[in-house]
Amino acid sequence: MVKLDSTIVRKGSFTFAGIPDSIMGSHYITCGPEAAPAVAQVFLEKGTIRVSMGTGGENRVSGTPSNDAFQQFSDQFLAAHHEMGQLYQRMQTDSTLTQQERASLQQELQAKNDAAMDMVLRTMTENIGNAVGVELFVAYFRAFSPAQMILLSGQIPAPFASRPDVLEVKEHLALVEKTTEGKPFIDFTLDSPEGKPVRLGDIVAANRYTLVDFWASWCKPCREEMPVVVQAYETFQSKGFGVVGVSLDNKAEAWKQAIKDLHITWPQMSDLKGWQCEGAALYGVSSIPATVLINQEGTIVARNLRGQQLLDKLAELMP
Repeated sequence: MVKLDSTIVRKGSFTFAGIPDSIMGSHYITCGPEAAPAVAQVFLEKGTIRVSMGTGGENRVSGTPSNDAFQQFSDQFLAAHHEMGQLYQRMQTDSTLTQQERASLQQELQAKNDAAMDMVLRTMTENIGNAVGVELFVAYFRAFSPAQMILLSGQIPAPFASRPDVLEVKEHLALVEKTTEGKPFIDFTLDSPEGKPVRLGDIVAANRYTLVDFWASWCKPCREEMPVVVQAYETFQSKGFGVVGVSLDNKAEAWKQAIKDLHITWPQMSDLKGWQCEGAALYGVSSIPATVLINQEGTIVARNLRGQQLLDKLAELMP
């Protein structure tokens, strides 16, 4: 953060006054020791903005349209996050849970997560013409489909559209748009763990459906997701399903060891350039795990299928 202004707290109260001269997004008011300050997120706009801060995290901002809208969003999102945290904690610590009870809790956790993200998208959509919607757009665009975010990006008012962070997101979405559902796949060639060239197009041509799995040995969510990919491969391989892994590793030995440890038996490729992986760049991959499902004709069928969604989609395509 860059410190723009400061004030003095007198008898538990403080005041900032001025004329809003920028719509570059939200700002933060901090109070207390630099090592662990209380922090409140504030949208600067005309009116009287009331900020209440405390060391216990009970920070509240109100008084103007953007701040009221964002406070309402924060209250709902934090409540949902708290409920999900309790469920997750129980799943991790309660050794008496049966397999059926654990599966039920997992379904409940997923349902709450889906509801929370629906709330994020709804708030973003309803406020895309103001600072709150733009702030959420920049923060959460990766959580939703590129098609949804491309549509919303076109509704951002001109003054906000020139923000550097908005421009960066739009550039990313423009790249991803080239590889959305229904678009032809982009071919590329990288080396296998043994140093031999592997061409994506050859694998696509050999299978009814091919999953391109972007991952890395150092990525914990990737490792946690891999058993699902293994299950999908073992279940649907006989029906024409194939997988090719594209690793964002830097170290060959770590990559090779992870292939062994995670029981990966499908083709793998990498240029060992980490986040500068040329294959990942072609598909606008900015977080992993990420997947692209391609049919034998070379058309992209789906992106970022994970967990049960991947298994359900494959069952639908290859009953």
